[in-house]
Amino acid sequence: MTNRVERMKMALEGAFQPSVLKIEDESRRHANHAGRHGLPAGETHYKVTMVSAAFAGLSRVARQRAVNEALAGEFSTGMHALSLTLRTPEEAGA
Repeated sequence: MTNRVERMKMALEGAFQPSVLKIEDESRRHANHAGRHGLPAGETHYKVTMVSAAFAGLSRVARQRAVNEALAGEFSTGMHALSLTLRTPEEAGA
């Protein structure tokens, strides 16, 4: 069975073919927050940094919506928060 980071990586690579993809599990920083909201501790908060040509011509909001859509299955199974840094290769200086 794959963990959430592995599933997120597969979904994002399939949808955006990124040249850079970093996923950081920040759940440990929010363990008390999750408990207060009835969520299980762990695998709830993530930070994603991604560079992809697929973001060309998209606004910041459109990029975030596209990523949220690609990860909808993760949100439906307990992922609570997602911090996103999304750039094109030109914006990233790549």
